[in-house]
Amino acid sequence: MALDELGRISLEEFHRSEKSSIVVVLDNIRSQHNIGSIFRTSDAFRIEKIYLCGITATALGSTESVAWEYSEHTTDAIRALKKAGYIIASIEQVEGSKNLVDFIPDPSKKYALVFGNEIKGVEQEIIDESDMCLEIPQFGTKHSFNVSVTAGIVLYDMFNKMKK
Repeated sequence: MALDELGRISLEEFHRSEKSSIVVVLDNIRSQHNIGSIFRTSDAFRIEKIYLCGITATALGSTESVAWEYSEHTTDAIRALKKAGYIIASIEQVEGSKNLVDFIPDPSKKYALVFGNEIKGVEQEIIDESDMCLEIPQFGTKHSFNVSVTAGIVLYDMFNKMKK
C-alpha cells in the first residue's frame, strides 16, 4: 500500500474537522523534540488546542495543523480554561492522584490536560489549581516517562474513552 492510499485528510480538511473536547497545556516544556512529538500526537487525536506556557520552544513545521497559543504564565492559561468550563487535569504523581486506567472521563465535559517540565514535572502552583491529577501506572524501576511518551499514552487513552 502506498502512503497516498492511507486516507489521510488534507490540512484544510483537518482545520474544518470536528475536534475532541481536549486541550493540552505544556508547563515549561523545554525540548523542541518533546513539543514536536506532542504536536504530532495532538494532530493524530484531533486535539482542540495546545497552550505553550512559560519557558518553551516551538518545533518548526509541527504547528501547522493543531491550533496553539502562547501564555507566559501557566496559571493564566489554567484560569482562563477553568473560566471557559474546562476540567483541569494535571498529569503528575502526587498524593491523591487518580490512576489513568480507572479514570472514566465524561464525554459531555471539556478537559485541559497539563503536562510538566522534563525535570521538575508540573509546578505545585498548577497542581493546586487543578481539579484532579492523573497518574500512569508504572511497574519498572523508573518513576517517570518522558513527557512526550506520557502525552502519547494519556491522549490515546482519553481520546478512546471519550469517543465511546
